[in-house]
Amino acid sequence: MKKILIVLAAAVLLMSGCAKKEEAKAASGKLVIWSFTDELKTMVDKYYVPSHPGVTVEYSLTPTDQFPNKLDPVLASGQGAPDVFALEAAFVRKYVESGLLLDITDIANEARSKSLAYPIEVGTFNGKVYGMSWQACPGAMFYRRSLAKKYLGTDDPAEVQKAVANLDKFVETAGVLKDKSKGKCVIVSSTGDLNNVFLGARKNPWVVGGKLNIDPAMVQYMDMSKLLKDKGYEGRAGQWSEGWFAGMKGSLKDEKGNDVEVFSYLLPTWGLHYVLKTNAPDTAGDWAMVPGPAPYRWGGTWVGAYKGTKNVAAAKDFIKYVTSDDGFLEAWAKDTGDVVSNVTVMNKIKDTYSEPFLGGQNHYAAFVEMAKSVDGKLTQGTDQAIEGLFGEAVVAFINGEKTRDKALEDFKSQVSAQLGL
Repeated sequence: MKKILIVLAAAVLLMSGCAKKEEAKAASGKLVIWSFTDELKTMVDKYYVPSHPGVTVEYSLTPTDQFPNKLDPVLASGQGAPDVFALEAAFVRKYVESGLLLDITDIANEARSKSLAYPIEVGTFNGKVYGMSWQACPGAMFYRRSLAKKYLGTDDPAEVQKAVANLDKFVETAGVLKDKSKGKCVIVSSTGDLNNVFLGARKNPWVVGGKLNIDPAMVQYMDMSKLLKDKGYEGRAGQWSEGWFAGMKGSLKDEKGNDVEVFSYLLPTWGLHYVLKTNAPDTAGDWAMVPGPAPYRWGGTWVGAYKGTKNVAAAKDFIKYVTSDDGFLEAWAKDTGDVVSNVTVMNKIKDTYSEPFLGGQNHYAAFVEMAKSVDGKLTQGTDQAIEGLFGEAVVAFINGEKTRDKALEDFKSQVSAQLGL
């Protein structure tokens, strides 16, 4: 029996050694990587290449708005296509559904037990996975503590969340803010901030059974936007406009030059670091964060590979490393503050944060909980085109150019004409 155990142990060691040799062999050769974000460049230079000396990476960066036009022809022809490439949230599903990406279901299956569901769901089509993401971008509601104390009587996140726990409560609280401030305080700067919230509140996607489906949540979004504008519950400053940013700083003015106080902004993980902190540094400490009226996501980057890549092993190894490797993702999260999709890493580091900009609140732990409720199955390749047309319908309705029914009727006609749905 002892001899048998020794033989078995030796066999296990031999197999382990072979596996490591095979892994080392797999991660070798040249890898061409294209991206629209310099995040992948940092991952390559600082983390991946140093730990994978057998791999030579040729990296190319192209602006986001030009990236699909550069990628589409080479994927279609197979001439000059990269091995691995980044995919932005707005167009990831276009490629996932294209039939041009490498099947990476095996990598995803290895990572499922320690990963959030929604990033893999977004990369899944017809039961197979073609894209994975290292990050999670759940959305939250960031509010001014001073305004919450002034008009709601408390800035405690738990209490403020009760006041905006669902869409009905949100409207109710918008009315309270306006009444108690004598019309000075609006709940949001722009109705556009709510778009992703309602998209996340849907029960079904835009296309069901090959036909356009307008989820009741999107009709509710139209009504909500109209209500907020008509009642003066929003600042009438379009997203990304000068007025939108002014509201963060506390310097938004109405048409008559009167001060407008903006209670909250609905933003995702990156909104904290790259929008609020960057544009309103003097307000540090006067913000807090709650989940808001409905779980949603906004943005994110996925990674996929060309199905005709000549280096399948290295392509898969790179994707596996940047989207699921515990050691790398822990280092990446600590170095960048990125909310990662790896639950093992999330749970290990989530209780170590205290964000001064949010008055000491642990934003990371809060985002971890929010990410669990995001539904990635709502995402489809036609979303970008459909939502662009729907946005036009919403604007026409809230500006009084069309009735709601007419706006929806025209929206359906446009979708049918442009997409055949």
